[in-house]
Amino acid sequence: MNSDSGFEIKKYDFNSNLVPNFNDNSFAKNLWPVVYILSDDSTNEAYVGETTDTIARMTSHLASNKKNKLTAVHIIASNIFHKSATLDIESNLIKYISGDGKYKLLNGNVGLANHNYYQKGEVYWGLFQSIWNKLRSVGISKHSIESIDNSDLFKYSPYKTLSTDQKQGLLVILKALLNGTVRNILVEGGAGTGKTVLAIFIFKLLSSNIEDFNFKDFGDDEDEFIRTVNELKEKYPNPKMALVVPMSSFRNTLARVFKNVKGLKASMVIGPAALVQEDYDIVFVDESHRLRRRKNLGTYFGAFDKVCSKLGLHPDTSSELDWVLLKSKAAVLFYDENQSIKPSDVLSSEFDKLKSAPNTKLEALKSQFRVRGGADYVKYIDDLLRVKLRGNQTVFISSAYEFLLFDSIEEMVSEIKLKESQHGLSRLIAGFSWPWISKTDKSVYDIEIQDLKLQWNSVADDFINSKNAVNEVGCIHTTQGYDLNYSGIIFGNEISYDKAKDEIVILKDNYFDRNGKQSVESDEVLKAFILNIYKTIMLRGIRGTYVYVCDKGLRDYFARYITKYQFRQEAVKPTEVILITAENGLPIFDFSTDYGRFVESQNENFENLQWVEIPLRYRPFTDFFACKVTGDSMDVIIPDGSICLFKKYTGENRDGMIVLAEHKSLKEQEFGSGYIIREFHRKKHDGDDLFGNLTFLLKPLSNNLRYGNISLSTDSLADFIIIGVFECVLV
Repeated sequence: MNSDSGFEIKKYDFNSNLVPNFNDNSFAKNLWPVVYILSDDSTNEAYVGETTDTIARMTSHLASNKKNKLTAVHIIASNIFHKSATLDIESNLIKYISGDGKYKLLNGNVGLANHNYYQKGEVYWGLFQSIWNKLRSVGISKHSIESIDNSDLFKYSPYKTLSTDQKQGLLVILKALLNGTVRNILVEGGAGTGKTVLAIFIFKLLSSNIEDFNFKDFGDDEDEFIRTVNELKEKYPNPKMALVVPMSSFRNTLARVFKNVKGLKASMVIGPAALVQEDYDIVFVDESHRLRRRKNLGTYFGAFDKVCSKLGLHPDTSSELDWVLLKSKAAVLFYDENQSIKPSDVLSSEFDKLKSAPNTKLEALKSQFRVRGGADYVKYIDDLLRVKLRGNQTVFISSAYEFLLFDSIEEMVSEIKLKESQHGLSRLIAGFSWPWISKTDKSVYDIEIQDLKLQWNSVADDFINSKNAVNEVGCIHTTQGYDLNYSGIIFGNEISYDKAKDEIVILKDNYFDRNGKQSVESDEVLKAFILNIYKTIMLRGIRGTYVYVCDKGLRDYFARYITKYQFRQEAVKPTEVILITAENGLPIFDFSTDYGRFVESQNENFENLQWVEIPLRYRPFTDFFACKVTGDSMDVIIPDGSICLFKKYTGENRDGMIVLAEHKSLKEQEFGSGYIIREFHRKKHDGDDLFGNLTFLLKPLSNNLRYGNISLSTDSLADFIIIGVFECVLV
């Protein structure tokens, strides 16, 4: 046991000789609670579990036709483990290994622990972080917890621990699917109430085998839930299902998530028009309020009419909602009337008819999961936009949430870029108050406010995660459905405030979403759409929302109820930079200073180098190289003197990963060889150039606090050459 870390991780070959090899493991022999990871690097599959009887559990897994194909097991143990702790760490490992993306998990998603226990946050979260870093060291995981937290694979993972409110909603949906008289299930919930997570959770549950479910941590009060799941698996042993997502960008994002989850496929996430191709047992519809009718469809008119014809429906009197109901035996629709944003959306009256149908089951989600300001913030935004706040009502203040009004657009952009450097996923979003002229001419700017010029999003698909997103402005169409850490909302010139009437007014000549205002039944309907847009985008930010208002009347109104931003000088202080020197961080490999000759120099000098055994899972060996790392700048994961394995860098995404790189300017400054190992983050903006390109952080992972971040600008990145991506510590 390492007294500094408080835990140990031991690796064994997962085969018939496993149990005798446990003679060196006192935890396994003495019925101590442990957590374990079964894995296989040829199939990239893994299974996470916990047990107090390691020998019996491993024997059971070796007899399983699915798990006995795995080849390695890592046993994680600690003197301070108890049942609640191992359940919690098991649950976190399942969530983060799934989000890491290296392995597809064989685990089912029922039964993940979600309970409090003594020192859960004070002790065991820190212990889990240390375990995770050690797993990165041995090559089980790749990415940092921070980068996984910001990834779509993690945020929309089916391996989520559900809250009490979500479990209640889940039970209602499962029972309704068992009820022969229920045809449709309508789940209502506002932005941030966890509709997408619940939809994906149920989809994964129904796609998993019953033997993969983890019921061992359920108490007696969960008997009803366990019984319901068992009955559902009997009714739907292998259901034909689809997840319908009306918005193409968000649909593509969720398809990528499904692609990385065992038992799910990207092809299971479809657009409404694809329903015509097959009949389904169950169809789930996320963002049902964005299903369309035949109005303002642009180039989609032809495809819409063609689907209606194939289904025997009249296009003028039917909608995509009708397609869902016609092509499914059971439909589960996740719906929020207040996120309907344009005339092509199915009318709320159609959903009202569905609600009143005798074969429809209704369920409401109320708890707020996205916004840390909670339900109070959500209500405050609704009251603010609908002018329900009174003059004596205090401004919204929360220690858990930043809600600020900016007088300067430049200062808001600066703060968003600062938050991007600190937390990632911080974006600008605006109302559609400017035409998208840069769509066809990338040299022009769409948005000009004060002395600042900005462009709309340069890509429509997955704008939130696109390379230049922090320097661009998204709209409702490229952000609806996504989570952010911080959002900077620009209220455009299409929305104002009439002080005499004490109401928000819409200036439709300044609204440039053509399909959003054509054929609108009335000005009041257009106003409702635009208010829904602003409420929706103001609920994107998990940690905070910043607001800039173009119209003076509306800005003065907001100033009554939103705290004004005060410039914080300390926010733009440069970070301390301490570079790795030849003495404390120089790899001993004979690296060439020219990246183009790097691999050749290794081949030329093989006879002069130390050799180290490489695990078979890293075949072919030609993709990897090893080097010795001395120094303590990365000792949380790479101990001083370790021989480490790196994979040659070929241009893949390296954000949140540990890289070995050469930086030519380091040699010019006489910092040794110029080779460095750090965790790479594509985040930080250049403080000297307020609206310039991103810069990049090289973060140490050290127990020695003298090391600081190294910041590289976009310009200097040309001299920063990534040679390899860290795989694991070998010796």
